[in-house]
Order: sequence, then structure tokens, then C-alpha cells
Amino acid sequence: MDAELAARLDAEQEALARLETIPGVARRTAEVLVAEIGTDLARFPSAEHRASWAGMCPGTAESGGRRLSGRTRHGTPWLRRTLAEVANVAGRTKGTYLAAQFRRIAARRGKGRAVIAVGHSVLVAISYMLTKKEPYHELGAQYFVEHQRDHVQRRLVRRLERLGFAVTLEALPATSG
Repeated sequence: MDAELAARLDAEQEALARLETIPGVARRTAEVLVAEIGTDLARFPSAEHRASWAGMCPGTAESGGRRLSGRTRHGTPWLRRTLAEVANVAGRTKGTYLAAQFRRIAARRGKGRAVIAVGHSVLVAISYMLTKKEPYHELGAQYFVEHQRDHVQRRLVRRLERLGFAVTLEALPATSG
């Protein structure tokens, strides 16, 4: 079986090597992803359409300004299951963007939703990696902290002011180390 799979995926070695750069994706997982998604991504107009086809996007049912069910559609079971495995493994890695995203969402919304969100991120990243022929670009575990630095700073200052403190912020000198 392995020999047959290797023969069929022989032309896709470059794509497989590129997918293995994603945290949580090993050789066999990359083979499943290529087999399910394919490397001709022209079937879908965007990565978001591909994620919806795979069943990795939450629903957006709304009526009268009220959000209803956010359930995902069924999608392709093999791809969905593989992306969920990748999300679970990536959520346990150290110092990666995907792990930070998993922990951030799991703390607020639960592990099930975190799995779908991280799986969605992985699928969108795969789409861009295969179309642009580039390896995975790691944003780092501190991405969310740096991305929302000003928002966190304002929120914490307001919180301290509500507790009765006068707050003045002074930047610390940069330390080398």
C-alpha cells in the first residue's frame, strides 16, 4: 500500500515537503491532505471557499439581528478529521502561532471550537502555501500579544483607573539578553 501511495504521489514531493513545515503535520498527514485537497486549487475561487467545502467554517445563521446556530457543515469527513488531528497536535506544540491560537480560543470558547478554528487556519495556510509555492511562515507564540499590544494596554489602564489608581505609562529601556 505504501509503495502504491508513493508512486501516485511521486509528482507531488515538493508540495508534500512544503506541507511538512506546518506544526503538527508529518509525512502521512501531508499525504492525506494532498490526496483530499489536491494540488490544483483552481476549483475554488478562494481559500475561504475551500474551507467552507471542507466543513471547517462556522455557520452564520442570523435572524432579526440575533445569532442562531453556528454549527459547521459536514464537509468531507477524511479531510475534516485530518485537519482536526493537525489542530489537536498543533495545539500541544510549544512556541507556535497555532498553539497560541488554540489556547486562546479554548480558554474562551472550548476545545471543540478551538479545533475547528485552528483547523480552518491550517487549511487556509495550506491553500496559500500551495498557490504561492512557499513554506509555512511561523508567526510565533507572541503574535497575539504583539498584535493587540495597544488594546491590552488601554484595557489595563482603564481597569486600574476604575480601581482608583492614577496611571502614567513609561516605556522601559530595551535590555539585551
